[in-house]
This record gives sequence, C-alpha cells and structure tokens, in this order.
Amino acid sequence: MPRSLKKGPYIEERLLRKLKGVKPDGKTAVKTWSRSSIISPEMVGFIFAVHNGKTFVNVNVAEAMVGHKLGEFSPTTKFSRHGGRMQKELEQGQAVKARVEPKKE
Repeated sequence: MPRSLKKGPYIEERLLRKLKGVKPDGKTAVKTWSRSSIISPEMVGFIFAVHNGKTFVNVNVAEAMVGHKLGEFSPTTKFSRHGGRMQKELEQGQAVKARVEPKKE
C-alpha cells in the first residue's frame, strides 16, 4: 500500500543532507542504510552505496528510477539455482559441450 499523498514521499533527512555535500560527478558514492527512501529527481546522477545486509551495492540513479525505493536495486539474497533432475541434466550437457568445443580466440 503506497504512502499517503498528504504526507508526501519518504526520504530520510540524513540522506538529503549527505547529497548537499557531494557533487554528482559519478565517482563518489553516498553510503546509506536507508533502503526505504524513495528516489527523488534531485538524486538523479548520483551513485548510492546501498546496504543489502552484508555489503554495500553501488546503485547509479537514472531518470527511470524516480519514484522507486533504493532497496529495490540492491538485492538481499543471492540466487544459486533451481534444483531438480532436469536442471542437473542441463548443467551436465553444458559441461560436456564446453569440453568438446575448442575455445575461439
């Protein structure tokens, strides 16, 4: 359920203060733990280091991201693979194919 229009979008105050001290040069990342902050138009061009629970993931903010939350672009889980017999057969087939075909340079 979205936030009330009367309240406006949630952007952490500390995050806005950090943005005032940094230029959108594309080199320095603004570290944040605020995954729930909504991306505003003022944030476009900045790089954010968003914490995913273990490490910081760099997020380059673009125009299309405005209105989304910072946490959407920093996944918290690592996808390993789907299991099952069919998946194992596919992986074995790819391994055999890699051994048979010579590498092209």
